[in-house]
Amino acid sequence: MTSLTRPAVRSMPRRLLTLCAVATLAGAALPAAGQAAEWPSKPIRFVVGFAPGGGTDLLARVVAQPLAEALGTSVIVENRPGGSGNISVSEVIRARPDGNTFLVAPTSVETVNPSLFKAKFDPAKDLVPVGTIARMQMYLVGRNDLPADDTPGLVKMAKDNPNKLTYASSGSGTPPHLAGELFAHLADIEVAHLPYKGSAPALQDVLGGHADYVFDPGIAMPHIREQKVKLLGVASATRSKYFPDTPTLSEQGIAGAELDIWFGVWAPLKTPPEIIERLQSELVKVLALPAVEQRFADAATEAVARGGAEFRKLLDDERKLLEDLIETRNITAD
Repeated sequence: MTSLTRPAVRSMPRRLLTLCAVATLAGAALPAAGQAAEWPSKPIRFVVGFAPGGGTDLLARVVAQPLAEALGTSVIVENRPGGSGNISVSEVIRARPDGNTFLVAPTSVETVNPSLFKAKFDPAKDLVPVGTIARMQMYLVGRNDLPADDTPGLVKMAKDNPNKLTYASSGSGTPPHLAGELFAHLADIEVAHLPYKGSAPALQDVLGGHADYVFDPGIAMPHIREQKVKLLGVASATRSKYFPDTPTLSEQGIAGAELDIWFGVWAPLKTPPEIIERLQSELVKVLALPAVEQRFADAATEAVARGGAEFRKLLDDERKLLEDLIETRNITAD
């Protein structure tokens, strides 16, 4: 019986065998193709690694409503705070790549966290970047009675008084802390870091005169306008549209001291590219809506859509800059 079966297989024409193999492969690809064609077939989850009411949560919710209308399904924002966003990253990595779960987060979850935390995953390898949704500039803000009125004046003060000036931040390893370390490194100054649990308390101590300056993500704007603090410069490649007369740090002689806070969307690895492209396309339309732009502006944030290779390059460039900074300055998450 065995000798009869084997010759039958060998005698099958090679062309027929090839056709069978192609048909098998095509059949295996059908589920993914079908998923992309029918997407979205159920509610979409936006997983946010920070508490409700925070900046990332606000941006996700502003985008979720018009996106739901465009896609014809619900977009649910789920908060999974903890670990500087690592808990949410882990959850999205483990999610099925069916286009129903996405991560909304600051780029720091990919560009900073792997260097500061001993995680068993790497978002650069385990997630797919869909696109950016927003950019937040940071402002170099000094206490109101600071003798310096601009960045060169602050640098001179620091050089004349090594380790005497203090700068506040929203916590070790956060973007405002890293901006402060990048500034100190490039300006070649020695200053003391005062970490707080959030940008609000950090700013309060600058307002109260207990810290000399802070890299602020926009919450100081009303205090700047009321002249309760001094705006010394903008830590970005471009000037702020809110304070167009204030030069950037680079314009004031500290070249390379730009560190915007970017927010984006990621998908689990192996999510069908057709789904990613569709979501990216819809995000571009949503972010161009006047109502969305205004809501972002109210939060001192600019709606910016960058997808594909452009988003990937932004992540790679930021990661290299910050990994080198973390190593050079011996920065820890403690």
